[in-house]
Amino acid sequence: MGFGSNIKNMRKKQKMTLQELSSQSNVSVSMLSQIEREEKNPTLQVACQIAESLHTTLSFLIEEQQQKETITIRKKERLIYRDERSGFERHLLSPSLPSKGVEFILNVVPPFKESGTFPSHKKGVKEYIFVAKGTLRIELGNSVFLEELKEGDSFYFEGDIKHRFINESEEECHYYLVIDSHESS
Repeated sequence: MGFGSNIKNMRKKQKMTLQELSSQSNVSVSMLSQIEREEKNPTLQVACQIAESLHTTLSFLIEEQQQKETITIRKKERLIYRDERSGFERHLLSPSLPSKGVEFILNVVPPFKESGTFPSHKKGVKEYIFVAKGTLRIELGNSVFLEELKEGDSFYFEGDIKHRFINESEEECHYYLVIDSHESS
């Protein structure tokens, strides 16, 4: 759907005639009609006058035309990987669409357990961490200790280095992880 169709839909939703929109926006009926039929693209000023008269924003009228993709993942449908040895759980919260280049994950680390060492990602992969519950120790590369995060802390690192996540406390640690593997341009 284009910009003109969005104007028409919005106008109809508001039970407004072309004549009413015309008098409110100071744009002729014939011009409005051509815009709605996608025969003419209005100037920026005219587009703004129309948006104003429809009590909306130009951005909304433009954006509406792109069909937004939505995917719901119910809790029971989540892809969960559980390490039998440590009890470490990885819950994939985003769709498993490699083309998107982003994974949104909830990791649950039992008390006094760890993730094990993850190998380096390819260059350009970025990881963002947010600790929702408990404490998390992060080790990067060959460093013995790097950072200890507490509930509410966040951390960013470039993932082209081996990494390990450790819970040294007596309560479960929950942390959210975003892995961004978009190609940097």
